[in-house]
Amino acid sequence: MRKILLFSALALVAAPSASGGLGSLQLREVPLRGERLPATVTRLQPFHLVGVHWRGTGRVELRTRSGAAGWSQWRAVAAADHDAPDAGTREARATGAWRVSAPLWVGRATEVELRTVGRVLRARTLTVRSPVSLVPLRTTAAAGAPRIVNRAAWQADETIKRAKPNYADALVMAHVHHTAGTNSYTREQAPAIVRAIQTYHVKGNGWNDIGYNALVDRFGTVYEGRFGGVDRNVVGAHARGFNTGSYGIAVLGDFRTTAPPNAATDAVVQTLAWRLDLAHVDPLGTFNGISSGNERFNPGIPVFLRAISGHRDTGLTTCPGERLYALIPALAQRAAALGLPKVYAPAARQDETGGFRLTARLSSPLPWSATVVDSSGVELGHASGTGAAVDWVWRPAGTIPAGV
Repeated sequence: MRKILLFSALALVAAPSASGGLGSLQLREVPLRGERLPATVTRLQPFHLVGVHWRGTGRVELRTRSGAAGWSQWRAVAAADHDAPDAGTREARATGAWRVSAPLWVGRATEVELRTVGRVLRARTLTVRSPVSLVPLRTTAAAGAPRIVNRAAWQADETIKRAKPNYADALVMAHVHHTAGTNSYTREQAPAIVRAIQTYHVKGNGWNDIGYNALVDRFGTVYEGRFGGVDRNVVGAHARGFNTGSYGIAVLGDFRTTAPPNAATDAVVQTLAWRLDLAHVDPLGTFNGISSGNERFNPGIPVFLRAISGHRDTGLTTCPGERLYALIPALAQRAAALGLPKVYAPAARQDETGGFRLTARLSSPLPWSATVVDSSGVELGHASGTGAAVDWVWRPAGTIPAGV
């Protein structure tokens, strides 16, 4: 049985939020009354993005009305339970028992109508105002990085962050996502969408910051995501159970039935080639990841994964959509071919004889050299060779100097 609720907004010109950012959020509880949900009118400010939180096993559909364009088509709201912080963290607890939808960019609207199907105990709408703001898109200056629009340029609201960033010891993989929103936005609207997602994730879901590490629009522009440094192992909130050690990159749009634009996939390849190379991860590699727990994999379960995986590989989700997911093997091949030669998985370990074993893989057979120096730069050992692998044991003479 379907139940319908109508929200209506006055055409008000709303000021930026009190925090000083361009994004502001309104939350409205849907008053459910038994089997029938009466139409209820609530004053809302005009909004650009909408999401839904609900409780129960049922599902939710929505549509919006935008001026002369009238009502949009009904759209099923997918639960984004796996686009989330890891279980047991403060971020995860902030959402409580609510099921959370992905945010939907609607351009500009004044009304939203909900339709519930099945058992929905409570529901609430979250509408975000995020107007277009024309500012120069300054990029990061990290060594070797592709052009990434920094947070100041897309006007992230730094005042709403809830905690300092957490860092993983190592980066081991990347998750490819889509945001499941509109594919019809303009180049000028893209930064506003990124701002709106940040507002929704923080003010709506209660997360520390925007969940993704990077976002890409359909024009190929890359945006810095979660605060903490584009070249550091920032733990995001994009793949529940597998956030630690993962780099989450999301393409703005819905790619279930629509192919992502070449400009977007080119940007994904360039970004992942750089970020994985920084961590010495082979884009074509595989490994056993350990789940910290989600609805698909219990805590401690090893999961065989590709270094570049789709979100559906680690969660019960269709993300990043059939058309984008099908491209992941080709994207990984292209990322592996950029920036050659590369060094993968370099490591130094002390063996049982007191020597230090240095190992690494190379992207192809090449001449290589390895040098051990102390803290003042004095050479203590050197080796060289040719091949696709490095495996050398350095045996110090006497006491190992400090700072080696």
